[in-house]
Order: sequence, then structure tokens, then C-alpha cells
Amino acid sequence: MTRIFPKSLLILSFSILISCGGSGGLILTPVENIDTVPIKVSELTEKEKKHWGHLDLATDTIPGMSVDKAYDEIIKNKKGTKVIVAVLDSGIDLDHEDLDGVIWTNTDEIPGNNIDDDNNGYVDDIHGYNFLGESYNEQLEYVRMLRLNIGDQATLSKAQAKLDSEYAEAQQNKQQYEQILQAVKNADSEVKAHLGKDSYTKEDVAGIKATTESLQRSQAILAQMFSIKETIPEVIEELGDGINYFTEQLNYNLNKDFNGREIVGDDPYDWNDTDYGNGNPNNRVDDESHGTHVAGIIAAERNNGKGANGVANNVAIMSIRAVPNGDEYDKDIARGIRYAVDNGARVINGSFGKAFSPNAEWVYDAIKYAAEKGVLFVHAAGNDGADLDDPSNPNFPNDQINNGPEFADNVITVGALDPKYGSELVASYSNYGKINVDVFAPGTDIYSTFPNNKYEFSPGTSMAAPAVAGVAALLFSQYPNLTASQVKKIILNSGLSIKTKVILGGDNSKSASLSEISTSGKIVNAYNALIMASKVSAGQLQL
Repeated sequence: MTRIFPKSLLILSFSILISCGGSGGLILTPVENIDTVPIKVSELTEKEKKHWGHLDLATDTIPGMSVDKAYDEIIKNKKGTKVIVAVLDSGIDLDHEDLDGVIWTNTDEIPGNNIDDDNNGYVDDIHGYNFLGESYNEQLEYVRMLRLNIGDQATLSKAQAKLDSEYAEAQQNKQQYEQILQAVKNADSEVKAHLGKDSYTKEDVAGIKATTESLQRSQAILAQMFSIKETIPEVIEELGDGINYFTEQLNYNLNKDFNGREIVGDDPYDWNDTDYGNGNPNNRVDDESHGTHVAGIIAAERNNGKGANGVANNVAIMSIRAVPNGDEYDKDIARGIRYAVDNGARVINGSFGKAFSPNAEWVYDAIKYAAEKGVLFVHAAGNDGADLDDPSNPNFPNDQINNGPEFADNVITVGALDPKYGSELVASYSNYGKINVDVFAPGTDIYSTFPNNKYEFSPGTSMAAPAVAGVAALLFSQYPNLTASQVKKIILNSGLSIKTKVILGGDNSKSASLSEISTSGKIVNAYNALIMASKVSAGQLQL
């Protein structure tokens, strides 16, 4: 699972202070040239921040997917047909107040009797299946390959070089964060003592008349931090999260001696070793929040006065726990896809990815199986800010091999957008590629469900993919006669074409139009997709 931590923002912010002490002609959105939309210069309101992915570019100048407009003008009170969406991810908090009403239930299985009542090969799979057993922390795939000596010498040499580089970087980042955290804590204590109170505002810090070099430095550090977060406790919390993140990298993800699979009991590189896992796909620890966040983006109960609204209004979320805190295993992903298909899912969301895949053919075969059964697979493009068309930047799984022709017509790979329309539209971390990325959708700082009835903002293509999975579920729900291939084409063809050039990978010297960095050249638009879907469903439009 590719996670994002904004290390560059905080580390660079402190560096100076520390060092010196095509739609076929169909008219959809009523904008002749979307690039005439003015760039939004004002900051997003709190309400907009929590909901920006559902807003409309034409009316709000925010590059959302026009979900609110779709409900207001097209869906209204029409529920449609219930659609099962499989979330192939970490475990989900199945009791979350904003998800408990949308969790899939296998009514052919009797809970807790330790019997495979429906004879589907999985015992007590009431709400999905858990392919990870009681494991959670894991190595990255290439580290596992080094530990087990999997691959030819060239592959292993490449893996070792990558490990040496990334381990050293994680060590350095951890040390930097520890230094920064100490500097902020010291500054915080000094300013509190100076002001004579336990909490203070940005304005309080700005108003300090520093009479010592130490206080002046503390004032400068905190002023810098207020440009990143609204409060210093939030900064301290994020720095602590950063230290934990890099510590986990060193202890688990990049530790060649660690074996997270040991407690599961299977051989993850043996396809025929199937007697593992259990029927409990709940998250195991509070930090295992990724799947819960993804599920909420798709299907958090709409308009219930709590937290967030999901994109889709009539879905059942099938929880498939297969993505650990580290890289997923090919066997788990392939078996998870097949489980979802065989148990009624029409959409599978895959917010995961990795650069090495020793048994990629198992996943390819599962994707082909899903295509044969009419199931759509929505996949995150990844968070390395890289061109996936470059063979040196692989991201598994995908729907073609070595940039060749697609072997299946049911995969949508999604890049991430920032809420800022203009040259910074594409998130700096988002991968891209004319061949390997199909479309872009809202991904940065998306507000959604977290375990224990909480809600948080998270960034990533992991958040963009479920936004698109939600749109796909809407289309299947309203027009159940559509095929997976048709839904894919509708989503790609009905988006908004953005002609202006966007910055790539956060590098101001690199820019391109969306048509140069994605197959469709578009950002997803639910309103347009529903209009096009109605015409395709009625046989009035061929794709």
C-alpha cells in the first residue's frame, strides 16, 4: 500500500531555521471551453475543504466531480438498483456510524458457526473476507524478494540498490523529523512562558516583541509552522505521525529480517496454498485506517447529518482485507479479486500498488476473469510523482504489459487532483502516463471516515480511485444494463477536457496537458457521465 507523508513540506520549511540555528459531439457540461473558468484565488472554506470532490468546476471554480449537481438535477430521489462494491484494501471499521448501513452482508452464510454454509470456499464470510489473518505490518515486495532470494541476479541487484537508498533516506527523514519536533517543542515552551498562557494564536506570535535571540528564533519557527497548520498542537501531532511513519518503514517495510507473514501460516508464493485467512475483515488496529477511509469516499451514508457523504447512494460495501501496512501479496490480490467477482461485486476498488510483482500473472488472470464476468476494476495510479510510461517506473497491477495493448477492457487507472484549478491541478505526488493512467479525479486532502466513528483528511491516488469507483457504482445503479466496458468508456469520454498545461511531479520545469499524461485527457465528471450513460443505456449513443 503506497502511503503519503508530506515530509518535503515540513522538512523544507524547517531547513533554513534548523541550519542557521471525446464525447462524440454530445453537449454535456454547459461550458464551451472549460479553460475559460476563472482560477479560484480565495482559500477554500471549511465546508468546501470537506466536500470539494463533489463540487462543480463551472459554478464553484473547484475541480470536483459535479456530484452535488448530479444529485440535484439528475438523480434526485431515484435510488436505482443496489450495487455491490468490493473494497480490496486494509480492514474496514464495519461498525462505523457512517458505514454500518452500507456494509454488504452475505445472507447465505450463518455467522460464527465455523462452516462454509454457502459452499463458496470461505468460512463465515459474512461481510467479506480477510486474507491477512492477524498480520498487519509487512515488508515492501522487493525487500521480501531479497529476503527469500526471489528473482534473477539483475532484479535482485536492482532491489538491493533500491533498499540501500530508501533505508538511508528513511533514517535521514526520521532524524530530521526528530530534530524539527524538538525545535518546535522548545519554541512552543518558550513562547508559552513569554506569553504567560498555555495556548496562543498566530496573531499572538506575530505580536511578540522579541528581546532575545532565542525568543526571536522561537517566534520565527512558530510563525513558519502557522503557515502549515492552524495550530501548533496540530504541527506537533503531524511531526509525531511522521516519526512513527519513518520508524515503521525502518522496522517493517525496509527491514530485510522482518517476516510479517509468519503468523498467517501459508506460503504466499504458492498459489495452491489456500487454507489461510478468516471471515473477519475488520481493521485490527486504529492506525489501520486506509480501507475505512476509502469505503467512506465511495459510500458513506448520504445526508444523515454525520461526517461525510459518499459518492454513491445505493451500494453495499464488501470488505476484502488484503492490503497490509507494506506491500500486498500478489496471491491475496488475485484471490481477493476472484472472491469479489464470485460473490456479486460489480465494481472493485484497488487503492494499492507496488513496483515489483513476482507473480503478476496471477493478478492479470484475475483481472481477465473479472472482465469476463463484467466487473469493473478501479485502480490507483500511485504516489511517486512519476511517469508510468517510463519502463523504469512500473506500478502493479495494470491492464497491459510493457506498455503494450490492453489485455482487458475493465480497468480504470486514476491519477489525483488538487482542489486548486490551474497549473497546479494535478497533485504533485500523482503518477501520470498517456498509456498507464486513464483519467484524473479529486485526491488531495479528501475528508472521509476513519475507525472509531472518526473523520479525517487524507491525500493520495488512493482517494482518487474510490471517487471514480463511486461514480461507476452510480452508473451501474441507475443503468444496470451497462457493461463494465461501457462504464469505463463513459467515465473516460464524459470527463472535462482540460487543455491548460499542468505541473508534473511538483517540478515547475516539467509541464504537460492532461491529454499528454493520460489516456482520456480529462477529469472525471459524474454529471456528464450520467447524461452519457442514459444515452448509451437507451441505445442512442455508441461508444
